[in-house]
Amino acid sequence: MSQDAERLLAAELAPATHDEMARQAFVSALRRHVMVDLAEAMRERWEQQVAPQFERRHGRPAADGHEVRRAMRTQPIYRFWSVLRYNAQEMTWNSVLPQIERHSPALREAAQAARQRDLGSLRLDPELALPREYTALDIHLMPGNFHAEAGPDDVRQGALYELGTAVFGGGLKLRRRGAVGLSVAHFLRLAYPDFRPARILDLGCTVGANTLPYAEVYPAASVHGIDLSAPQLRFALARAQASGHAVHFSQQNAEQTDFPDGHFDLIVSSFFLHELPTASTRRVLREARRLLAPGGLMLHMELPPAAAVDPYYNFFLDWDAYHNNEPHYAEFRRQDFFSLCEQAGFARARCIQRRIGNWTATDPETFAAIARGEREAPAHGNGASWFVFGAWN
Repeated sequence: MSQDAERLLAAELAPATHDEMARQAFVSALRRHVMVDLAEAMRERWEQQVAPQFERRHGRPAADGHEVRRAMRTQPIYRFWSVLRYNAQEMTWNSVLPQIERHSPALREAAQAARQRDLGSLRLDPELALPREYTALDIHLMPGNFHAEAGPDDVRQGALYELGTAVFGGGLKLRRRGAVGLSVAHFLRLAYPDFRPARILDLGCTVGANTLPYAEVYPAASVHGIDLSAPQLRFALARAQASGHAVHFSQQNAEQTDFPDGHFDLIVSSFFLHELPTASTRRVLREARRLLAPGGLMLHMELPPAAAVDPYYNFFLDWDAYHNNEPHYAEFRRQDFFSLCEQAGFARARCIQRRIGNWTATDPETFAAIARGEREAPAHGNGASWFVFGAWN
């Protein structure tokens, strides 16, 4: 997925005014300040003052993120950081809403035109039942969540997610759109050079930013993406076409799809599973097991499990569970990912769990060394590396 294609899609479908671009730049800078500068200052407060006080009081270090949270929540710096982060999150979406509303007719026409082109495909299911835990929340505080529609061929929620996440990245190279898909696809290319999947499925693909890299790295493959949201998928099709990729999108629940047994060689997802109730996660993994061909691979990019990071970082990551309308986030991370794969029918000896490099922020030689296991990936944080887990069938 080229940067030119990204710019073309955003500029052609919903160009921003000078004032809108200035506002979005401010919000990006604010988010970067919150997630980098203030976050570093808050960790220093924990390490230099709050953690020693906790140890003196309890005679031991904090055992988990919950204890860190209880100790930190009365600290002025945490309260300031948390309020600022919450407001910056809301400002992210509000900064792009006016341009999307203004260009709503053009967005709808683009979605209609995409359906007529012979490049990729889109299957929508108006009868698909959307889970209550999906419709009852504005996940990530995004107004209307992923799925809201104002009429036929509505694509505004897709544009909101696409343009909002560009602001959300805070201008950080580490958080470039599509970075996860690019990183995982190139990791697979380098770590498993003999693995050449013929059919690829991306679960919870939203607007396809992390789907298209698989079409780039494996151009001979038939690439598919599924999501619950019709507006996201309409935008995804237009996005793929703007990038010159024939990707097949369909509106389906990842817990139970209409694909035949053993249909895919590679099944992936990006920041998807932690949004689901744990029971749903288990059903999704079982469905992935059904869909994988012999010798196929399931690989999910996710937040690292609680056992893999220190108590303070667990506290930091789990902020989203309390304040960002992601209620399953912390519970998902407390699970053992190998056990999840085993419960889905995979052999434990065939499971994978590791950090990989960020393709958009790492030189190719270093990235390749990390992929081959010759070097360790950077610590997780703000996209410095990605955590992946899964299993071979």
